[in-house]
Amino acid sequence: MDPIDKKILQALQIDGKMTVADLADRVGLSQSPCARRTRNLERDGIIKGYTAVVDQTKVGLPISAFASIKLERQREEDLDRFAEAVARWPEVVDCYLMTGQRDYLMRIVARDLEAYEHFLKQKLSRLDGVASIETSFSLGQVKRSEVLPLE
Repeated sequence: MDPIDKKILQALQIDGKMTVADLADRVGLSQSPCARRTRNLERDGIIKGYTAVVDQTKVGLPISAFASIKLERQREEDLDRFAEAVARWPEVVDCYLMTGQRDYLMRIVARDLEAYEHFLKQKLSRLDGVASIETSFSLGQVKRSEVLPLE
């Protein structure tokens, strides 16, 4: 990846709907090589896709809960089973395998505390191998970004 590829990525992170003409102009290329480079970045999996950033509050999901999960065992099959379950749950928007005292940290969105309680009781706490769950609730979002610092 060269500096022009990084410029393309930086521009598309800020505006994924940008036309090839606008993108080419921004990075200092003609349209054809710019389009080719973008296709190559997509083909190589560097650009994983394009999406709209949606305001979770305006779509009725104002609650962000952060759950720290400790498993009973950290064997590969237990970790895989947990990851497969989480992948099926649309309420979980982020989930990370962690180092330290907890095994996973996840962000769950919900319309209200009752909806989070339902998720906790009906899904998360019923999963085999979960030893403990600690939840913290966000009071407000200070920063959220999908833009990686590529300089």
